[in-house]
Amino acid sequence: MTPATVVKADGLVRSFGPVTAVDGVGFEVAEGEVFGLVGPDGAGKTTCLRMLAGLLSPDGGGVEVLGTDVVRQPEAVKKDIGYMSQPAGLYEDLTVRENIEFYADLYQVPRRERRERLERLLEFSGLGPFTERLFRNLSGGMKQKAGLACVLIHRPKVLFLDEPTNGVDPVSRRDFWKILYELRRDRVTIITATTYLDEADRCHRVALFDRGKVRLVMSPGEMRSLMKTGLYDLAAANRPAALKVLKGLPWVAGAAVFGSGIHFSLAEGRGLGDVREALHEAGVEPGRIEAIQPTLEDAYLALVENENNGPGTAAS
Repeated sequence: MTPATVVKADGLVRSFGPVTAVDGVGFEVAEGEVFGLVGPDGAGKTTCLRMLAGLLSPDGGGVEVLGTDVVRQPEAVKKDIGYMSQPAGLYEDLTVRENIEFYADLYQVPRRERRERLERLLEFSGLGPFTERLFRNLSGGMKQKAGLACVLIHRPKVLFLDEPTNGVDPVSRRDFWKILYELRRDRVTIITATTYLDEADRCHRVALFDRGKVRLVMSPGEMRSLMKTGLYDLAAANRPAALKVLKGLPWVAGAAVFGSGIHFSLAEGRGLGDVREALHEAGVEPGRIEAIQPTLEDAYLALVENENNGPGTAAS
């Protein structure tokens, strides 16, 4: 059985003065899906997420969440959704327990159900030992977990997360994603905005944001498969000079710094000998060059470049 569509964005537009933050964005998200809004800062992810949650009115287009027109009835979906900003906006002078209880009051959670819900949230989030600690005294990772517990206390069907692990250490990021996958057992639909492409790889599908537009909507695996040319990693002693040379060659596409090396791809009919020759002529010692499997970041950069420059680039 095909999962039901629970979130639908149709031609969303939103401007702030002369700047168009979201420009004709549309996609659908199925029940129980982990869906990523992926792109750099300023690409329009947060603005889009706020419109989906009914926190910001669009200038054009429409949004449906669980069959409700969010543009016309933003209050009608509040009981069924949870929204978590970055950083988690909880009360610094309240304890973890007091913050969660405040949200339970806010969402009018029946008192007879609160204890069971609270205990379950504390258990699976790992917050149990910290319930009486003031929110301001928590680590960054624990603050995000506390924020998630607060937006889950009323058992939302759809969860909107705005860069929930931004600035959080790697271990806490991993633990946070474990919690998100636990939620899928209850068929919670999760839409998360992120700049981290390793997190995008954890999503079932992603919407690729670039300067206010959604370029593609697909699974991370499908994104990588669109790179039809081979990908190579170059290690050079003078990396800036090597990168400049590669970017100046018309038959080299998608050259970019990755870690301690440079990732690049070649046009059909060209080989590594051509690359070494061009670098030698420019007085740059190439060092090691080896074929590699593309990461999601490679695919993202190639796809965006393809959209911006037209056919003939690495992802065409």
